[in-house]
Amino acid sequence: MGEDFFVEVDYQQKSYEGQRICGDIFLSGKIKEENRIVVVLSDGMGHGVKASILATLTATMAMNFTKEHKAPEKTAQIIMKTLPECSERKMNYSTFTIVDIEQSSKVTLLEYENPECLIIRDRKVFKPTDARYIETSADTNCSKKIRVCTFTPVKGDRIVFFTDGVAQSGLGTPRFPFGWGVDNAARYAIDMIKQYPQISARNLAAKILSMAYRNDGFQSKDDTTCGVIYFREPRELLICTGPPYNKEEDSRLAAEVSGFKGKKIVMGATTGDIVSRELDLKIEDVFKFEDPELPPINVMEGIDLFTEGILTLNKVEKILKAYNPANTKLGRGPADEIVKLILESDAIKIIIGTRINIAHQDPHLPVELEIRRTVVNRIAQLLEEKLLKKVVVNYI
Repeated sequence: MGEDFFVEVDYQQKSYEGQRICGDIFLSGKIKEENRIVVVLSDGMGHGVKASILATLTATMAMNFTKEHKAPEKTAQIIMKTLPECSERKMNYSTFTIVDIEQSSKVTLLEYENPECLIIRDRKVFKPTDARYIETSADTNCSKKIRVCTFTPVKGDRIVFFTDGVAQSGLGTPRFPFGWGVDNAARYAIDMIKQYPQISARNLAAKILSMAYRNDGFQSKDDTTCGVIYFREPRELLICTGPPYNKEEDSRLAAEVSGFKGKKIVMGATTGDIVSRELDLKIEDVFKFEDPELPPINVMEGIDLFTEGILTLNKVEKILKAYNPANTKLGRGPADEIVKLILESDAIKIIIGTRINIAHQDPHLPVELEIRRTVVNRIAQLLEEKLLKKVVVNYI
């Protein structure tokens, strides 16, 4: 990927009406040493547990084979051989879309039976000139055609891809007797981009999903998933937690905060006192308890969020571990607000002060109250591996 832009990946999802388990599976992964991102969307035939298992099998194989640089033809052949086939419809039980974004700024799209991916560039649908169809070899259940194309992304490009739940939404209604369709979905996505030029991948996916839900009369007629990949300028976030090891470094910490151009979070009373003192910023206590498990958020001039430290960090890790874009609802507590800022950011810099807080060594405190560095490192790992964020951790 070019260093001048960030790749944002997100999705939104609804299950078939009345089903708790979705038969669509969305996976994304980063190969850090190759500066490479792989995204997979699979749609299992039918609904519920069986569809979910088949889609999970397909998506997992697709993810692993693509990470291993297997040729698209080979990946498709192995998946087709492995998947069972419907005896009546003579078709495999899962569809899939694979998006492989390589370090050289080359994107490869591999699609089987899902609606065709939309590449939106300059508010128009962009069609790669090398799109082709490959056939799996004759030793599979039967010959299948897989669509493959490659292109070089430019800043501002979006890739929008979805399952049949979007393309076939509204099927049989007077307005869309044959379903909403890929072309209508494309026009809607472009209209949203015109109205909100900086719309995030997450919000664009949510708007497309909401329109599909509306087309179906607010009762999903199929498992419905929309994924969006957005190549854009990175949004930066700074998180400072813990006082520097040496008090002489307090001014350096304050300079890092003052000079940072993106959004800023300060965590911990001692850390906040240092930043406030060194930069002459006012602190206002706000006794508004939105989360009974945590101390309230305070307000510091020039800082986007000022919270308590270690307890809030532990809660942030807990939320991130369980986070799922399709069904996680964030509240208004301190940890929830931090996660919201994280989700809205791409490049996250974390400064960890290494002075030990004696209070956190008290054996009477809960065992899970771990020292700051351990918790932050686990959070950084979640941000990189689960949310595909670019993370830098500095110690001071």
